[in-house]
Amino acid sequence: MKITKLSLAAIAAMTITTGAMAEGWAHTGQAVAYTQTVDQSGNGDLFGSDSTYGAVGLQLGAVNKNLFNGVGAGVEVSGIHNDDGQAGGFYGGGGNAGTTSGGVTQAYLTYGAGNTSFKLGRQQLPKSLSPFAYSEGWQIFKNTYDAARVVNTDIENTTLVYAYVKNSNRSVGAYADEDSFTGLAAGAINDGVHMIAASTKAIPNATVTGTAYQTSDVTTYGDTTVLWVDAKTKVGPVGVALQGGQMSVDAAGRDDTSAFGAKVSGKAGPVNLSLAYSKVGGDGTGLGVTNLGTGVKSPLYTQMVLNNVGQYHARQGAEFTKLFATTKAGGGTVKAGYGMGTNDNNSATDYSEFDLMYVKKLTPNTKVFAAYVRTNDDGAAATGSIPNDNNFVRVWGRYSF
Repeated sequence: MKITKLSLAAIAAMTITTGAMAEGWAHTGQAVAYTQTVDQSGNGDLFGSDSTYGAVGLQLGAVNKNLFNGVGAGVEVSGIHNDDGQAGGFYGGGGNAGTTSGGVTQAYLTYGAGNTSFKLGRQQLPKSLSPFAYSEGWQIFKNTYDAARVVNTDIENTTLVYAYVKNSNRSVGAYADEDSFTGLAAGAINDGVHMIAASTKAIPNATVTGTAYQTSDVTTYGDTTVLWVDAKTKVGPVGVALQGGQMSVDAAGRDDTSAFGAKVSGKAGPVNLSLAYSKVGGDGTGLGVTNLGTGVKSPLYTQMVLNNVGQYHARQGAEFTKLFATTKAGGGTVKAGYGMGTNDNNSATDYSEFDLMYVKKLTPNTKVFAAYVRTNDDGAAATGSIPNDNNFVRVWGRYSF
């Protein structure tokens, strides 16, 4: 299956031309201002021109659940202007290389028959059912995928999914325009990925989800299979979650990846607390436990704001622990976390991170977010390009209409 620009254009054209004759369109939009800055332990200045990423974005969408004869459609366009280059505010310097970009970020058709639904085209994918190819929320706009998805709920308390996923984009970094949609794993997967998933609540007081991915001829890794299971339950007031799986590759000199994670959670008065642990096996030559669509976030419970930079918790040999707390304060939510880890394959990549975040709805349509992150990064410092300790600040405001 090949989802081309022509098919996306046809979907978009269909929604526009048919929309004039149809009722039931729901229109959405959001405007976003986003910035992130890093001081690189005194070698740069917070909010300096070379150390800050700043951007504004506008996104418009329209959805009709019954365009004609039960066929629905959706279309979304997004535009971003940044003033400070792609790398500023992360680990690299950016400079004032401003760019303006835009493209079709969603364009799909839907159809339902009984307990089965179909969705074809450019769309968001949920982490709950697709943990290795999902839309991430930390960016200016969520990334999307060229995909075909079938969901069936014939079995009571059970959801079955098949998806073919071809391309993905990002709205921070390599985002340029519609052409920024590339093969998964930064273009290393050219033939797309087949995924099947099953999620069931048939077991009392538990949710169990299993997923399997298959792709062929991944650059440097050959044919690749991913198997993953996630189970959540409650034991009295304590939440318990377990996850684990295998990433098998078919290439000489490349090791398979195994991974395990666990999390316990509960409440202490007004504070929600959780403790998570993860361990990733392998000799360092194989794949990390990472979202194939972006190469950024991970399905592991130990994901933090920035430990994806370098994949310290997700790459082979990593062992990571994360303590996290949230509470209501000042009309919003305060979140704090501390994580630390080592790597059995390379002791020079020890890493720790402290996160402090605040999120608040100023109005029913306006949300603001601010985060301070401090990292101690032996792996990055070993290259000699940046120091061990780095202070990051991320702020964004989002108005939905």
